[in-house]
Amino acid sequence: MKTINLILLFSLLTGITIAQNKTLKVWPNGAPNDNGVTEPEEKYDGVRVRNVSEAEMYVYTPAAEINSGAAVVICPGGGYWIEAMDHEGFDIARFLQGKGITGIVLKYRLPYGNHEVPSSDVRQAIRMVRANAKEWGINPEKIGIAGSSAGGHLASTAGTVFDYGNAESADKIEQQSCRPDFMLLLYPVITMDETFTHMGSRENLIGKGHDKELIRKYSNELNVSAETPPTFLVLADDDTAVLPKNSISFYSKLKEFDVPAELHIFQKGGHGFGIRENGIPADNWPNLFIDWLKAREIIE
Repeated sequence: MKTINLILLFSLLTGITIAQNKTLKVWPNGAPNDNGVTEPEEKYDGVRVRNVSEAEMYVYTPAAEINSGAAVVICPGGGYWIEAMDHEGFDIARFLQGKGITGIVLKYRLPYGNHEVPSSDVRQAIRMVRANAKEWGINPEKIGIAGSSAGGHLASTAGTVFDYGNAESADKIEQQSCRPDFMLLLYPVITMDETFTHMGSRENLIGKGHDKELIRKYSNELNVSAETPPTFLVLADDDTAVLPKNSISFYSKLKEFDVPAELHIFQKGGHGFGIRENGIPADNWPNLFIDWLKAREIIE
């Protein structure tokens, strides 16, 4: 049975509503940086957003009777110029919610010339989830990050370049670690190396020049360390938009540092399959991810 149908069946059999619980601004008092967007935010192609100038989180909390205590912050993809909020965001959150996991969709600000903007949003989002963990029914040691395509680059940035918070800060959020406890990466952009990156994502994030410092900074296969969290990777062999070498190089680096990881390369699926019913074997990745979470003892 298809993944989305399972979500609906779960709701019907249990009577538990699959719905969003709350929306929060990531920077309620104003962000520390600016992407310069002055045009109003708008939908593109009906389900994607662009001109994002204010970061928000959409929280899908599971019913108390099935709540595992785990949570996942979800970063939709879109080449760092739009965000596919549906099949790479809300639909994933609803699936996780039905499995007892809090799904948190992050509508991050797009860079538009400021490469630091998206990563500052995702780190702040993780801190906010930890700061509110008790109130939201979340175990602060079971907070993961997920991302698709360019959102996978953002998620892997959060999972490789992080800090453990500032214990001396008077701000409860700043006290929190922004290190995710695990990662889910769907056909992710990983590198900025022009030989196998997705050039559109690279240009939208760091510009069209050849700034070696920025290329190195955002080539996340080079940022892996023993502290990088356990990672679950999903992609298709026939992906010609974001070459499989992105995920393979990241997986290889994880193994160099003995970081637990699982890599699934499906024969067909192309790019951007998300959590839709595509009629392909890759449709089963959400159930494989749940099995991995159980194997890692993140959920029961």
